[in-house]
Amino acid sequence: MFARWLPRAASLLLCLLFWHLAASHHWNLGLVTFANVPTPLAVIEAALGLGDSGKLARHLGSSLSRVFAGYLAALVIGVALGLAIGRSKWAEDLLLPPLEVLRPIPAVAWIPLAILMFPSSELSMVFITFTGALFPILLNTVHGVEGVDPRLIASAKSLGAGRRAMLLEVILPGAAPSVITGLSIGMGTSWFCLVTAEMISGQYGIGYYTWESYTIQNYPDIVVGMLLIGVLGMGSSLLIKRLGGVFTPWHRPRGKA
Repeated sequence: MFARWLPRAASLLLCLLFWHLAASHHWNLGLVTFANVPTPLAVIEAALGLGDSGKLARHLGSSLSRVFAGYLAALVIGVALGLAIGRSKWAEDLLLPPLEVLRPIPAVAWIPLAILMFPSSELSMVFITFTGALFPILLNTVHGVEGVDPRLIASAKSLGAGRRAMLLEVILPGAAPSVITGLSIGMGTSWFCLVTAEMISGQYGIGYYTWESYTIQNYPDIVVGMLLIGVLGMGSSLLIKRLGGVFTPWHRPRGKA
């Protein structure tokens, strides 16, 4: 276990060392300059200040509720639509074209429409995180369903499996690894869209805190917000992967025992 985590810890320490040297010495690398980038020490001091202010828990609670509300809605709708599109040519022809048109639209472009569609800013923010998670979940579910071995489907039919048994005992288990990949990516993109979502309105949230720090040019606080979003996104995506491994014990990625 120690040997596995050692290179990962070393890579993080190298990145931290590079950041410290570049920010401390104001490196100018041509296209990239670190003249105004805060040092790790300044960011740590800003993080401690945020913790002492008593606002950290409120920021975290607001962001977590928005992300998970949007994510859970995307999970239900994305998996349901993915199963339908993957199993039915009629559903694919009817549903996939408009979804493919909507998929490339960035989260920030949804802000004006979200404000018009929803009666509260809270629902608008949840909707933005929902759009971020929906399409990775949807497309990976479709890919997983379409990738189920046809021999398994034929064998189940020959044994008299009905539609319900086919879905629950063949299609879902076969598509589960791809679905879990989509769920993990969707969780990451939900956090990615958080800053965009919390630009709409609000007084609390990690994204709002990051955006507010940018408007007042408080650079260490900007990095604190970025790192919080990164750590929370990584942790929640890792949680999805671990839960996926628990629910799919028959699937092991290649090269891993």
